[in-house]
Amino acid sequence: MVSEPKHSEHSEPVEHDSVGAWAKKYYFASRAMIDSVLRPYSLGSTQWYVLHHLAHQGPTPQRDLVRLLDIERASMSGIVATLVRKGLIGQETGPGDQRQRIVSLTPEGARLWEELPNPIEHILAVAFAGVDQDDLATTLRVLRTATERLNKTD
Repeated sequence: MVSEPKHSEHSEPVEHDSVGAWAKKYYFASRAMIDSVLRPYSLGSTQWYVLHHLAHQGPTPQRDLVRLLDIERASMSGIVATLVRKGLIGQETGPGDQRQRIVSLTPEGARLWEELPNPIEHILAVAFAGVDQDDLATTLRVLRTATERLNKTD
């Protein structure tokens, strides 16, 4: 049963008790936990996702990271510049196109990656401890379907 949202003195909902509202709250709570896990390493969550991709997939064209991680190109440029400045990744020009940049982990980045905790595993252990696997599978299926439907309307 879905409860009615609370209303302010102007009769506007103060809080929504909906799937979308809880998905957003979960997103923000998980981002905060990722940030707290990575803070001692001076990394943000998006930087971690870039390192994760490079550690598991190897050198990647920067423009592909934009698409794969669903990050705006300008934001990705700043993230890459920061990781290059920290010495964690390197950039080379693409073999067929001098404008294309291929990014990869540096030896220092690979060493850091090996010592980094996995914030996703931490979140899953905390958020879903004791939750029935069938419930998680249903949740995943529902959110995936809803997201696919919304993305098709673009």
